[in-house]
Amino acid sequence: MTTLLTISGALRPQSYNSMLLQEAARVFAADTLTVADLRLPLYDGDLEDREGIPLAVQTLHAQIKAADAVIISTPEYNGNLSGVLKNALDWVSRIRPHPWTGKPVAIMSAASGRAGGARAQFSLRHCMTPFSPRILQGPEVMIAAVEQAFDENGRLTNALSLKSLDKLMAELKAAISA
Repeated sequence: MTTLLTISGALRPQSYNSMLLQEAARVFAADTLTVADLRLPLYDGDLEDREGIPLAVQTLHAQIKAADAVIISTPEYNGNLSGVLKNALDWVSRIRPHPWTGKPVAIMSAASGRAGGARAQFSLRHCMTPFSPRILQGPEVMIAAVEQAFDENGRLTNALSLKSLDKLMAELKAAISA
């Protein structure tokens, strides 16, 4: 039995990154799929001191900890990962033990630009370094020109993108048992 957690750096359920995660989850075919909710308050140390860790953050931490593997898809905002995703990483880092340590993680992105979110992936890898996950190095899945990349049912249409996604999901499955 495998448990997969997907985390979208976009809040809209019909965002291209959420669509990409749905495709990845379909290809991965986990026994249990959990979709993270990043509608969290902005990190604020005073809020944490006053009220403790918000329940939504505790839930996300527990989901990461319980997952056999995690897939993160991020849009590219001004050359970086989304603020929503960075905020979630900051909040989760406040709970010990860190749930990311040794966790197999696949990173992908979908963006309007021709690089498909390459800079966002770079910044996400950098932000996750302190947590010591096992981030897969490839193949890279960067969906460019997203407006033409999905059909009306939210399915990827580009054969090369599907091939890369298939290989990355196979690598993620292999990382669980490694």
